Amino acid sequence: MKCQTIVDAEREEEVLIYVHKKSELSDKIEAFVNEASTELIGYGEKTAVKLELGDVFCFTVEDGKVYALTENEKYRLKQRLYLLEEMLDKSFVKINQSCIANIRKIQKFDASLAGTLTVIFKNGYRDYVSRRQLKTVKERIGF
Repeated sequence: MKCQTIVDAEREEEVLIYVHKKSELSDKIEAFVNEASTELIGYGEKTAVKLELGDVFCFTVEDGKVYALTENEKYRLKQRLYLLEEMLDKSFVKINQSCIANIRKIQKFDASLAGTLTVIFKNGYRDYVSRRQLKTVKERIGF
């Protein structure tokens, strides 16, 4: 496999990967590039912060506004949830109509007798997995 970097200030930055077939390595490279190129700005009460995707536990909608939840903070985003879903990599999964979860930040799942599945994040935040998204969530986390 060859690797080449071309510096050209006149062109738009892009990464091209030529492979004979998709592999774990090509998937990791693609995820890394997507994560690095995804720039999110979160707005606090008086601050604007550049958010790293690895620090975000989940994206959630409350009162029609989209928020990014981190370890200790909650930041308002200007993007809509469906646009975030399109630009995020495979480490994020939609768990219900108003929440996209970071799989790496999930502490555990809690199943109730009624058949509902609750996601408990490492920061203590809880949300439920909708029946519509249950199959997708199970596939993505490896059940």
